[in-house]
Amino acid sequence: MPLVHLSDQTKLYYEVHGKGQPILFVHPPGMGLVTFKQQLPLAKNYQVITFDMRGNGKSKTINEDISIKLLAQDITELLNHLHLNEIVICGYSNGGSIALEFALSNPDRVSAIILLGGFPEVNTFLLHSEFLLGIYTVKMGGLPLLAKVLAKSHGKSKEYKKEIENYVLQSNPKILYKMYIEGLNYNCTKRLSSISSPVLLVDGSRDFYLHKYQKQLKNHIKNSSKVYISKARHQLPTQHADELNQIIEGFMKSLLTKKPIPYSE
Repeated sequence: MPLVHLSDQTKLYYEVHGKGQPILFVHPPGMGLVTFKQQLPLAKNYQVITFDMRGNGKSKTINEDISIKLLAQDITELLNHLHLNEIVICGYSNGGSIALEFALSNPDRVSAIILLGGFPEVNTFLLHSEFLLGIYTVKMGGLPLLAKVLAKSHGKSKEYKKEIENYVLQSNPKILYKMYIEGLNYNCTKRLSSISSPVLLVDGSRDFYLHKYQKQLKNHIKNSSKVYISKARHQLPTQHADELNQIIEGFMKSLLTKKPIPYSE
């Protein structure tokens, strides 16, 4: 089992598939690398790197003092272990906050950023409520309930739903609790203008309560493009994998040709 032994005795589980330009995927709290199971076909042309954040899935830690900055530092240690100097980083949902923090803290190690339903802060009632629901569910011992909810909303097949549910159940509830709190309080909006690498913002056309954040990101990041996936809500990597993979492929090719992808309203 591939593990990175971090400086604080944390053991980070990761997987590497394929060769080529590396894309590292960052999952939201609890879901682990199975979130990106359907992005593995991208390994035909690129090096696909997935991992479980500390306290999630197969990654174990004795340090329960979690912060977005620490989770971003874990990515640095993972890249050092893999001898990778530069990556394209792709964050899904709250994983996008960690991707942004890594990019802001390590601009020389990021060639591009992809955010799937991402947000630089939580400043709307619906998203704030969603975080509070996660916080209280985990705090009250509701990890099994959270696992079922995440599995039902993300999985298409019965087998994939069960795989997601079982993976969420491996997570450390204390870590998830703190990850939700840190995600709720994270704010990098004022720092976004310093991002110079290309940024792709992908959202579901029906993920209405996050459209505000996509516009916010677009307004603050000069070199950014936005794309909507038709008839999609939030669960892009799992429920709309084919469309998403095509978009990522197009973006990756645009990085090589230096031609911008079509701007989508």
